[in-house]
Amino acid sequence: MLNNPFCYAPRPSIVEAARALMARIDSTPALRALFAEGKMLGVLEVETGFLYAFSGLAGGSAFVEGFVPPIFAWKPEDIVSSSPEESRRLQDWLFDQYIVVNGFGQQRSIRQIFADRGLVPPGGTGDCAAPKLLQYALSHGLTPISIGEFWYGASPAREVRRSGAFYPACTGKCGPLLGYMMQGLDVEPNPLESDAHWSIAEPIVRYEDNDLVVVEKPAGMLAVPGRPIPGVPPRRSLQDWLSNHCGQPVFSCHRLDMDTSGLMVFAKTPEAQAALQQQFEHREVAKAYLAVVQAEAAAGLPLKAGDHGKINLPLAPDWYDRPRQMVDPEGGKPAVTEYEVLCVESGGEALLRLIPYTGRTHQLRVHCAHPAGLGRPILGDRLYGGDEAPRLMLHAARLSFRHPADARRMTFESEFR
Repeated sequence: MLNNPFCYAPRPSIVEAARALMARIDSTPALRALFAEGKMLGVLEVETGFLYAFSGLAGGSAFVEGFVPPIFAWKPEDIVSSSPEESRRLQDWLFDQYIVVNGFGQQRSIRQIFADRGLVPPGGTGDCAAPKLLQYALSHGLTPISIGEFWYGASPAREVRRSGAFYPACTGKCGPLLGYMMQGLDVEPNPLESDAHWSIAEPIVRYEDNDLVVVEKPAGMLAVPGRPIPGVPPRRSLQDWLSNHCGQPVFSCHRLDMDTSGLMVFAKTPEAQAALQQQFEHREVAKAYLAVVQAEAAAGLPLKAGDHGKINLPLAPDWYDRPRQMVDPEGGKPAVTEYEVLCVESGGEALLRLIPYTGRTHQLRVHCAHPAGLGRPILGDRLYGGDEAPRLMLHAARLSFRHPADARRMTFESEFR
């Protein structure tokens, strides 16, 4: 069964093939020059061996010996235009030329695939490694067994990419496209779309009164109900669980990533919700997290117990690969994190206390992983190149706020579990 390219741990055969490919690139000057700028590469295992691909162009070329060809070969001058209207027309023409096949043997253009969902394909759709690999395999009668995409070379300034680390397929360009191409194939379910593939512990209620409830969220559980996905049963959320536990609806006041565990507060009345949300908006709520970051990488900041400092890297959404975030000095929103190294393990992993002064999506994860931050991804962070772990090693360990009814300060603390 083919692993799901949108959420996976690379299989040993794929890891071995990727290492062999990186070694070949390192030892071949011509290849090293082509990929030195940094490139997403892909490996697909089929019954006859392994196929290799790269995203986009390599040294300005779509063809490199030893890698599968593009789905459709074109040159930038093919779509040069003098007006926005002409540009759109040429872009439509281009995506009509990208004809892909799926596991049923059906064929469809990229423009049609996106149009079926009421979408327009972003620029570069079809040029990522994963669709190239599947297109070659399916059009040559080969059965895909296992797939993985990994970064090679220098990291971009804006994105978090670590050489040798595996990453999930992007959602904006490859989401609809791979969804079509994998029809008819035996593919593992996406763990992000079902509770059945998570070992989720029960939440622990730490405090409850007539106005609010404080709870420890387990890793892998949604904090609030997610956006409905057609054909996919809704996932259980902490808000749903608490409403059942309390025997009445509860109201969210803040968020935690699904993969993050730890303390959250929910309101029992709209008035309490408004008062607590105001505290979050005015940054009157004190929060602290525990995180385990991986052993020092080549670009990682050397860490020892007692080290501390602040990371100030503005963040913006990666619109074509949600929910990933990227560093954007020009258009990003301010994001500031204070860190302290609590201890360093014998293997080099470090336990940190992280205090966010802003509340941006994935702020702590990006600030830890980005080379301009700590350069040390959090263990288990598949989105930002973290080493494999049973879970994302990030925990909301401290939460302090004023009670919405009588303004008394309430402080809660917890540890990893």
